[in-house]
Amino acid sequence: MSQLETLIKNSNENLFTLLSSLCQGAIAVDQQCRIVWLSKPYRELLELADDSVLTGQPVENILPTTQLPRVVKTGLPSFLDLMQINNRWCAVTRLPLKNPDGSVFGAIGFIFYDNLNNLQPLFDKFARLKKQLVCENLLRTSKYELDDLVGHSAPLLKVKRQALRAAQLDTTILLLGETGTGKELLAQGIHTASPRRDGPFVGINMAALPESLVESELFGAVAGAFTGASKNGRQGKIQLAAGGTLFLDEIADISAAIQAKLLRVLQEREVEALGSNRLEKVDVRIIAATSKNLKQLVDDGLFREDLYYRLNVLPLQLPALRDRDSDIPDLCHHLMQKIAQESGLPALQLSTEAMAWLQQYHWPGNVRELHNRLERACVMAEADAIYPQDLGAEEVILSSRPLVDDLAHSRNAAERNALQQALRQCQYNKTKAAKLLGISRATLYNRIKRLKL
Repeated sequence: MSQLETLIKNSNENLFTLLSSLCQGAIAVDQQCRIVWLSKPYRELLELADDSVLTGQPVENILPTTQLPRVVKTGLPSFLDLMQINNRWCAVTRLPLKNPDGSVFGAIGFIFYDNLNNLQPLFDKFARLKKQLVCENLLRTSKYELDDLVGHSAPLLKVKRQALRAAQLDTTILLLGETGTGKELLAQGIHTASPRRDGPFVGINMAALPESLVESELFGAVAGAFTGASKNGRQGKIQLAAGGTLFLDEIADISAAIQAKLLRVLQEREVEALGSNRLEKVDVRIIAATSKNLKQLVDDGLFREDLYYRLNVLPLQLPALRDRDSDIPDLCHHLMQKIAQESGLPALQLSTEAMAWLQQYHWPGNVRELHNRLERACVMAEADAIYPQDLGAEEVILSSRPLVDDLAHSRNAAERNALQQALRQCQYNKTKAAKLLGISRATLYNRIKRLKL
C-alpha cells in the first residue's frame, strides 16, 4: 500500500471528501502517477461508470493530457491552468503532496471551473489592469529594445554596437541574416533607440502578401481603385508609419513594379496611392531585411541595382546561432522562462546532456528553431529535467542535413584548422603562413575573412 493510500485510509477519506466538496472534481495520484482516489464529480465529468475500477491505473490512461506526472516529478505546483476534459475546457489546479523532508509522495488535482464563463470577471479585470499598465508606460507591448537581443558573444555584441550607432542616423538600414536570427527584433530595437522612438513602428512581411495586395497594402489605395476597395480608400503601411519606422521584411521577394515605386519613396520621400495621380510626401525611416543574397539577385537581374544601393546604405549582418553558440545557455534560460510564463507550466531545467546537444547542433533555423525545440521539450518532457530526446535529437540523427552540407562543414573545419596551425607556427606572420601553406598572401586574407578567424 502506497503512502498516499495509507493517508486516505487513515483519514477515512474525510479530508479528500472535504476537498472535493470545495471544487467541481478532484483526483489524487501516488508517486508512480497511479490513480489512488477520484471524486464522484470528476468521474461524472469523465463519463465513467460508477462501477469502473480506476484505482491503480496510470493517470494518463484516463487523462492523456494531464500534467500531474510533471508535478510529481518536479515537486512544483501548477496553480492555474486550462485543461480540456471530454471537449470541455476546465480551470484546474495541481499540487504536489510532500513529506516533512520535502520528498514528494503524490499529487492532487482540482477542477475549480468547468464553465469558463464563470471566469469572465477575472478575464475582464486582467484586461483592465493590462490597459492601465500600458497607459502608464509600465508595460512594453510589441516593442523591443536592443538589450532584448540575449547574449554576450563577440559577434552579437558587435552587431548591437553597430545597431546603436545606426539608430542615431535617420537613414535606411538593411538587415542581413539567415531566417530565425532575429531581424525583426533588431529592427524594433533600432527604432526604440532612435530619435523616432515616439513614432509608430510598422512591420510588414513582403513574402507573406499575395502579389495582388502588395501595392495597396504598402502604398494605400483611393476609393474605388479596384474591385472590393473601401469606399473611403485606405492608407498604406508607408503612410501609417509616418513619423516613425517602416520595417520591410523579406524585401527580396517584391516584384519589379513594386521595386520601382519603392525606389521613389526612398529617393523622393513621396508615395503614390493605388488609383491616384497625386504624390504625397512622407516622413518615414525604412529598415529592410532579407535572408537572401541581395547582391546575387542584382547580378542575376532579379533585383534593381539602384534600389539595392538605396537600401544598402547601412548594412548590418546578424550572426547565425551556430556562430555564437556561447550565447545558447543564456538564450535557453530566457526562452524557457518565457515559455513557462506563457504556458503556465512549471519551469524545467536542462540536463547536462541536453545542453551539450544544444551547443553541438548546427541550428539551420537559428533562434526561432531553438525556441520551438525548447517549447516542444517543455510540453513533452516527462522527467524532472529536459533531455536530448525531448528536444528531438533522435529525429535530427534520422533526418540529418544533406551530405553536401556535411562535406562543406568538414572542409571548412579542416581548412580552419590548417590555417590556425600555420599561423601559430609562423607566430601569426601572415606572409610566412601563406608561404608555408603554398598560397598567396591575398588568398590567405580572403580565407581568414571567409572562415571568420
